[in-house]
Amino acid sequence: MNILIITACPSGVATTFLAARALERAAQRRGWTPWVEMHSQLQPLALTDPAKVGATDLIIAAVSTDVDLARFTGKRVYQGPISQALPDPEAFLARAEREAKTLAVSSSESRPATAPAPKASAASRKKIVAVTACPTGVAHTFMAAEALTQAAGGLGHPIRVETQGSVGAQNKLTPEEIQEAEVVILACDIEVDQSRFAGKRVWRTSTGAALKKSNQTIQEALDQAQPLGGEASRPSAQAASAGKGGASGKRGPYRHLLTGVSFMLPMVVAGGLLIALSFVFGIDAFKQEGTLAAALMRIGGGTAFKLMVPLLAGYIAYSIADRPGIAPGMIGGYLASDLGAGFLGGIAAGFLAGYTAQAMSRYIKLPRSVEALKPILLIPLGAGLLTGLVMIYVIGAPVAAVMSAMTTFLTNMGSGNAVLLGMLLGAMMCFDLGGPVNKAAYTFGVGLLSAGGPGAYGPMAAIMASGMVPPLGIGLASLLARAKFSEPEREAGKASLALGLCFISEGAIPFMAKDPLRVIPICMIGGAITGALSMYFSVQLMAPHGGLFVLLIPNAVNHVLLYLLSILVGSLMVCFGYAFIKPGQTEMPGTLSSEGGAR
Repeated sequence: MNILIITACPSGVATTFLAARALERAAQRRGWTPWVEMHSQLQPLALTDPAKVGATDLIIAAVSTDVDLARFTGKRVYQGPISQALPDPEAFLARAEREAKTLAVSSSESRPATAPAPKASAASRKKIVAVTACPTGVAHTFMAAEALTQAAGGLGHPIRVETQGSVGAQNKLTPEEIQEAEVVILACDIEVDQSRFAGKRVWRTSTGAALKKSNQTIQEALDQAQPLGGEASRPSAQAASAGKGGASGKRGPYRHLLTGVSFMLPMVVAGGLLIALSFVFGIDAFKQEGTLAAALMRIGGGTAFKLMVPLLAGYIAYSIADRPGIAPGMIGGYLASDLGAGFLGGIAAGFLAGYTAQAMSRYIKLPRSVEALKPILLIPLGAGLLTGLVMIYVIGAPVAAVMSAMTTFLTNMGSGNAVLLGMLLGAMMCFDLGGPVNKAAYTFGVGLLSAGGPGAYGPMAAIMASGMVPPLGIGLASLLARAKFSEPEREAGKASLALGLCFISEGAIPFMAKDPLRVIPICMIGGAITGALSMYFSVQLMAPHGGLFVLLIPNAVNHVLLYLLSILVGSLMVCFGYAFIKPGQTEMPGTLSSEGGAR
């Protein structure tokens, strides 16, 4: 049976592609021949060829926005919300085959005579506000916002989503919108300020859950969200609430660590680039007092990098205990840096200060008249004192020894061990493109930078080079093997190339989401090769971000040509590997369809 699948979501970006791919594969498993038409913002709309429409036995429209279906008069048509297609495409197709009806001339305005998706009645419509935030504030923040928007629209509930991305808060919620909302959804992988939601019903989850299970997230929020107010508005109290979901969602040490890393990253990037700029005047130019090179090194290495570990520790503690945790966390973080315990010591100090402040907030009871002294006097004093003493007499020296041993190992590491480390870090960077594994590898590199020393800069070079490989390789494949990519994919490939040059691994996410079983392994292979080559060539990178544009800074990379060679080899591996294994595409402009094997 020939079918035409039409997908459209309100923003016309990620969900449109994800649903199209899922339905196409499900149709192929049923033995059908699918053609796909995606209504995307990436290109002007080009409708399916009338000859194909004539040969189609069934039209399936998975849409959550207005789509003109009048051209299918006389054909069997089924329409349902796109949010129902993503979780179970097989069931969506079965329902379409069973419930599709012939579209009569009289009903040609826009919608077929099918049973529409269940939507909330006017009386049961609930106003929803949401906030999305991921550690880097790039891809997952906005994809989760889009998924929640289309899911709420499909269910008939109005929603406003604020994104707390890398450029700050966008679509910021107004006090009036928060006041009118029935429920607040916090789809955040980091800690965000919740004080403005006090008294509202709040449901906390992750960006991943909001992206992959958006319908379920909306429904759970409406059914199970709990009021947030008073002590409950603090993360410490939320963490004590019910396990799965509740007012806080599932929380734990990993979320607290990500919060600290998120606040620390801008300081790392600024400090690293300032240090790299000081090398423009020569590797040792900063040693000459009174020069611009010395000033740049003082700002970047002497100030920004010195604040890096205190920021990390302070905001880990903030994630655990809210604002009272910041002061003791930063005290512990500064001591960790001063004692040589570095990044690992900062993590330990952050958790120690956070949980100490949380315990004091929860268990110290004061008369109401002096309760205000607790967050501004007792907790900073008590938690800061305890954290400081433990760092000086218990944690500092052993962790400093570990950091010193790690630095010595990296400095004296043989080529074989260096290659293996580069392969591991490269594969981790390419596994989930901005997810937890990617962040773990990047955080490891940043931690070494805080320790300093010649061995600290090699892993950072391998990490950044490998992180550029997936978007660069996939983008090149979309250009060199055009016949295997639909027009929307080619447009996404151009964007992927630009993001890859800037060291934004998330540029390859649309391809990974559509074809994970092919994209992930080939990207991991390319990243591992790049990381291994970078370490083998003993490349050292002084800046922790910036992509290829860092190479414009003289002396920021010690072996520029070998570094470019490493990136090029890995990118070409991904390019040709994916171009070879990717199924062929046969499409009219503006459509994505599969008619069998590669061509």
